[in-house]
Amino acid sequence: MSYVDEVIELVVKQNPAEPEFHQAVKEVLESLRAVVEANEEKYRKEALLERLVNPERQIKFRVPWVDDKGQVQVNTGYRVQFNSAIGPYKGGLRLHPSVNLGIIKFLGFEQIFKNSLTAAAIGGGKGGSDFDPKGKSDREVMAFCQSFMTELCKYIGADTDVPAGDIGTGAREIGYMFGQYKRIRGVYEGVLTGKGLSYGGSLARTEATGYGLLYLTEEMLKCNGKEIAGKTVCISGSGNVAIYAAQKAEQLGAKVVTVSDSTGWVYDPEGIDVALLKEVKEVKRARLTEYAANRPSAQYHEGRGVWTIPCDVALPCATQNELLLDDAKALVENGCIAVAEGANMPTTLEATEYLQKNGILFAPGKAANAGGVATSALEMSQNSERLSWTFEEVDSKLKNIMVNIFHNMDDAAKRYGAEGNYVVGANIAGFEKVVDAMTAQGIV
Repeated sequence: MSYVDEVIELVVKQNPAEPEFHQAVKEVLESLRAVVEANEEKYRKEALLERLVNPERQIKFRVPWVDDKGQVQVNTGYRVQFNSAIGPYKGGLRLHPSVNLGIIKFLGFEQIFKNSLTAAAIGGGKGGSDFDPKGKSDREVMAFCQSFMTELCKYIGADTDVPAGDIGTGAREIGYMFGQYKRIRGVYEGVLTGKGLSYGGSLARTEATGYGLLYLTEEMLKCNGKEIAGKTVCISGSGNVAIYAAQKAEQLGAKVVTVSDSTGWVYDPEGIDVALLKEVKEVKRARLTEYAANRPSAQYHEGRGVWTIPCDVALPCATQNELLLDDAKALVENGCIAVAEGANMPTTLEATEYLQKNGILFAPGKAANAGGVATSALEMSQNSERLSWTFEEVDSKLKNIMVNIFHNMDDAAKRYGAEGNYVVGANIAGFEKVVDAMTAQGIV
């Protein structure tokens, strides 16, 4: 049995009931097969892959808090510090009922390679809780965040581990967590990113993941003789990534015709009204039915269905494993030319393979949605220097990073005889830097 197959088997055996983590490891290691086989004896002797797939540290803790009725609630908090070979752990905090250890590990593992691709000195980590901020009052969210940070603060720091936002963790939650960290530790430092502008946040951080997704998509199309202007785009999700992906797509001359949330989706043949979408989702925190009610051209549908609408470019920006094999077949049949992942692992392995076999340009999330963590790293730099850059400065740096990520994964794919396979290219480009650092630092 090959070394890659041995380690995949070991991961499944040692981490039962964690299908998302198994999927992430398999996807990465399969695409690294050529690199590993070229160095198999050395890597096996140093147990390099075993060290890569095992987190350096897994922290699990209870989070008790009191709701508005005086009832004590208890959630579970997690922080997985996966790999610090190239810098302090960096990765978001996800607050969602679906959160469990396996999901946090999958996200943290992906983060290793994503962070490496940005060329910033940041390692991979992820955290969160099964707490659901939806429907909670500001006081309840604050009570949870303060309790969560009371435990988490023992394990993080500006040069150790710098968490950020993710699903369910926006500016409000980051603010409450930062306040509690400062209160307990007595230190004012850049321990969290995604902060408000009045206390160390970076301009363009809110827009970064969505904008970065479009910068990479634009470069991928351009290098394949196409352009984004005039294209029809389908987007899933209606959170931060989806909103700013839609905004940048429209700025670049494309027309976005769909968005979705957990209960349904909207098709707007005249193009999504981003200002209205922001009002509904960011201000009112309402469902997309509210968007449709205020937009005569919009059609609201219950359940799934975004990928049935004909489009040139598909941008899954909601959550993991949302784009299935049947969706991939519908996209191919309807003439889609490119898929770029705004969410983390939103496309199943079967769907990814189908899209690639049918000539669709496919940019994996660890490259395509790296704009968020790239700008978080820029926020860390500004905090360290006690500086604040203009929106234009940050946006320009973000665009350069995303263009470079595309070319790095394109070059890596070509070097290993997999031209056009950006999944392989992204994994190899991210892996090479991490493995060099791990090897240089010895068996740790």
